[in-house]
Amino acid sequence: MWRFITHKTRNLITSTITKTTSPISSSSSTTTISPLTAPLRFLSTLQPDSMGSDYSSTPVTIDTINPKVLKCEYAVRGEIVTLAQKLQQDLKDNPGSHPFDEILYCNIGNPQSLAQQPITFFREVLALCDHPSILDKSETQGLFSADAIERAFQILDQIPGRATGAYSHSQGIKGLRDTIASGIEARDGFPADPNDLFLTDGASPAVHMMMQLLIRSENDGILCPIPQYPLYSASIALHGGTLVPYYLDEQTGWGLEISELEHQLKTAKSKGIDVRALVVINPGNPTGQVLGEANQRDIVEFCKREGLVLLADEVYQENVYVPDKKFHSFKKITRSMGYGEKDISLVSFQSVSKGFYGECGKRGGYMEITGFSPEVREQIYKLASVNLCSNISGQILASLVMSPPKVGDESYESFSAEKEAILSSLARRAKTLEDALNSLEGVTCNRAEGAMYLFPCINFPDKAIKAAEAAKTAPDAFYAKHLLNATGIVVVPGSGFRQVPGTWHFRCTILPQEEKIPAIVSRLTEFHKKFMDEFRG
Repeated sequence: MWRFITHKTRNLITSTITKTTSPISSSSSTTTISPLTAPLRFLSTLQPDSMGSDYSSTPVTIDTINPKVLKCEYAVRGEIVTLAQKLQQDLKDNPGSHPFDEILYCNIGNPQSLAQQPITFFREVLALCDHPSILDKSETQGLFSADAIERAFQILDQIPGRATGAYSHSQGIKGLRDTIASGIEARDGFPADPNDLFLTDGASPAVHMMMQLLIRSENDGILCPIPQYPLYSASIALHGGTLVPYYLDEQTGWGLEISELEHQLKTAKSKGIDVRALVVINPGNPTGQVLGEANQRDIVEFCKREGLVLLADEVYQENVYVPDKKFHSFKKITRSMGYGEKDISLVSFQSVSKGFYGECGKRGGYMEITGFSPEVREQIYKLASVNLCSNISGQILASLVMSPPKVGDESYESFSAEKEAILSSLARRAKTLEDALNSLEGVTCNRAEGAMYLFPCINFPDKAIKAAEAAKTAPDAFYAKHLLNATGIVVVPGSGFRQVPGTWHFRCTILPQEEKIPAIVSRLTEFHKKFMDEFRG
């Protein structure tokens, strides 16, 4: 597959509204509020025999597609990953052709692609639900745990026709939503209504659905953390809105300051932007911080005071690695503050792709919506209905994630052991990589309190920055490309997540197998020393 960067598309976007605002302090740093202002790195895919062919006579050209698509970008699977895939093919076709023998993907939170094993109980239940005829076979009792068999029977009884290959209710199977609601109640200590739940193919479609609902034009803004997960900038761009950045404070461990929210909201309003919602990612992606309860209460009060929808991305809620931090859902926080259904609009996102389960390919997740009128709920249901329903395996997994084996169940001990092994290993990997990064010249890295990533800051020598400018790329992308070509390690440049102007970062996952972490540290350390030596003078 041939890929190239389409620079020409940069010149097609003429409608960007450029405005100035400032990072955390009210100093003179400059950024933009616009429908989308991140650097544009568009990839086109051509078959080899089409290279050089003239497609100007075809009905669809780069000039005639939706300009919102041109504005959209997703750095996690961008230029660096494309190069990595090419190098991987080179290694396969020509072993020994590069100074490394494998590509180490540290770019994306995709645990099972990096050899994390699925949770046995979850997969047993899925297998039995997908092939229910084996439930009545005598051999099944010896192959599957008794509680997995029992759970499969329960789930199949909740599915119309007992068929996982059939469409379900557009919000998801009612019995599975009942189970998830019970899990939310157990987690938070407050009631949850299954009618508030919309089961989706991972959290991403739920985010798109809410952006589709909230954004009416480019005059509608969404407050997003910077650095941010590129899903948000991409979704805002596709739906024609404006990303209003608020900067996390790297000096305080990626702190979320209410004064910064107030400053950015005021600035956006002065430019005619109607800010509709606040996105909070907790634990943070790409930054890995875990919010404290007091901070969460302040965020809730801010949204209440300013009339904003609170969009709570909580997909890493199981990934907390430090003893002094604990995950608390925004649903729990709002209810503990005494706010009820009609007091604040809250949308909470959860996914089966993260946590200790890492079932990315199964595409399961949900959003819980509270604080919306019946009329608005009807419109959300209509949006869900357009897609008919989410996939049934993902729905089943979402129910299992929120209702795993309990004490006394046959699978409880093995389930607990698998969960503990995965999470404790992730914590060790995070600490090892954090220490290694902080030992490098010019690199500082906040601790990984949660999620699956580290986001170190690099202070590049002037010579490296000028070399990047000459190569017409951002310094962190320049570094990431050199790192890949020298070591086979794939990271994502911080510019793909946005960052305070003049700072440079990269995102590195903690997901490679634990036995491979020393090799990553060794390769990275050796490369970084050579890179700094080359560009220091």
